[in-house]
Parts: sequence; structure tokens; C-alpha cells
Amino acid sequence: MNFVKMHGLGNDFIIFEEKELRNYNWNEISKKVCDRHIGIGADGILIVEESKCADVKMTIINSDGSLAEMCGNGLRCFSKYVYERGIVKKQKFNVETGAGVLEVLLTLDGDNVKAVKVNMGRPIIEEDKKLYSLKVIDKEFEATTMTMGVPHTIIYVDEIYDEDVLKYGPVIEKMDIFKKGTNVNFVKVVDKDNIKIRTWERGAGYTFACGTGTCAGVVATFINGLTNNKVNADLKLGRLKITYDDFVFMEGPAEFICEGRLLL
Repeated sequence: MNFVKMHGLGNDFIIFEEKELRNYNWNEISKKVCDRHIGIGADGILIVEESKCADVKMTIINSDGSLAEMCGNGLRCFSKYVYERGIVKKQKFNVETGAGVLEVLLTLDGDNVKAVKVNMGRPIIEEDKKLYSLKVIDKEFEATTMTMGVPHTIIYVDEIYDEDVLKYGPVIEKMDIFKKGTNVNFVKVVDKDNIKIRTWERGAGYTFACGTGTCAGVVATFINGLTNNKVNADLKLGRLKITYDDFVFMEGPAEFICEGRLLL
């Protein structure tokens, strides 16, 4: 089957078109092809499908085979793919996802997509989860939990260390208080206009970037008075621009890596 590999700030995906996968188990395919030793290697797969309620449909499956409702970096890659492959030839269009229909706006340079801006929808925040204490192993963190398409928990830290993401991220992901599990975002506030963020993703582990997590991080810092509503978020390989004004808007790049034919 034919595939294309793309990334959004290092969050990488393998893209298939639904007609190529009709006779396969998508969950098993994802676990095989996302393996970085015996597969292609990726954080998940994206499947291009026809939609009855939008211009196109995106299905996301994590590297562990679990279904994800939404992924911001994945959606930017997906949007660039469907435009440059001629599947959708509009600068502004709608994509059906597991978290609802979302609108994307492309920044174009001729026929090439230079950046993608996504209306990520409204966050859902319960009052008792706006700011609370969370004890994990040997530490107590201040945290915020919300739904930004998928569940996210923001952990406020003075500095971000990879070893802390690896130590606390998988434990928080599977804590009993999170019935569906949670993505875990470690956030350092630099100033009112800038944050630094690293994410342990539910079903994928420590990834270089998480679009929905970055949006959740900006919403959380804003509602708790730590930042303005327009924030630059620094990730491992670059920056996302996030604006929160009732709806959350995310803007950033997406890049092709390679394409080929997968032999199964």
C-alpha cells in the first residue's frame, strides 16, 4: 500500500488513503508501521476518508493502536496533504474528526501550503479542575484538566526536564481520576506572551509536539492569569502560535518527509 510520512514540528505521522486500507485492520496496521525498529516509525497514522458532513474526514490512530479523537499537529499535516494532493482544492475547508468538524485555513505560496491555521473549537473546563493539586509519586504539582478535543492535564513547572516527563507523564496518564486516560502537558511560563511545553501523549508516549496539548496549555495559563490570550508556544523543534478568544486558534507548519510503498 502507498504511504506518505509527514511531521508537524517533529510530531510524525504516516498517511494512508482509505481505499488502500479497506481490507486491513487499521489498529494492527498502526502498531506495525509506527514501530521505529521494524516499521516505518511514527507517533500515529492518519487516514483520509470521504465525509458526509465536511469536505473530508480524518481518522487518527495512535502508535499503540488506540483511536484518537483529534490531533492538532496531525490535522495540519492532513490539511497540507489533502490540498497538495488535490483531494480538497480550497484555501479554507472543513475536516470531520472524532472531536467534530473543524475549520482550517491555509497560507499558500503558489500551490504549496506554507502554514495551516486551525479553529480547534472551544475547550471544556470543569470548575473544580481549573486549578488543583495533584500528588504524583514523590511530588505535588499544581494542575489544570480540560477537554481540548481530547483530555489534557497541564502540569505547571518552573523548568522542564526530559526525565520528569518520562517519570511522571506515564503515571499521570493512567491515574484513576482520569476515566479515559489523559495527555500530560508540562508547562513553563516564560512571560505573558511565551510558554515552553512538553507533552506525554496518551497512547503515543513522549512526542516532540502536541497541537491539542499546546492549545490546552495556553488556555490553562490564560484562565489562571499567567499569560495573555495570544501566546507563542515553544516546542522541541519550533513554535506554534495560539490564540484563545472563546474558540482556540492554532497556527503552525507541516512538512513532508518521504513517501513509498509499504510491503505487508
